[in-house]
Amino acid sequence: MDYFQEWGRVKTWKKRWFLFDTDHRRLAYYTDCDERKLKGVIYFQAIEEVYYDHLRTATSSPRPTLTFCVKTYDRLFFLVATNAVSMRIWMDVIVTATDEHSRY
Repeated sequence: MDYFQEWGRVKTWKKRWFLFDTDHRRLAYYTDCDERKLKGVIYFQAIEEVYYDHLRTATSSPRPTLTFCVKTYDRLFFLVATNAVSMRIWMDVIVTATDEHSRY
């Protein structure tokens, strides 16, 4: 499990802990690291695109070089990884899960 920042509707950054849940084919995110307060889920089937925020769309990002986007049918999530290696791994894993899901 790793944590990312989620860009909310109020344009503030909030710390969230994401869990890659293959059993339920989703990313679950929590407000606490103990996974007690489920904040929401992003189902693999709803993910359209995962990409690095090279245009710096998330202008208020605390770490612009570590920001990436997960685009779903109805929402765009801006996530900030703790380091470059973590960002690459999460992006690859999410893309792979999305591709695997689209095959079925």
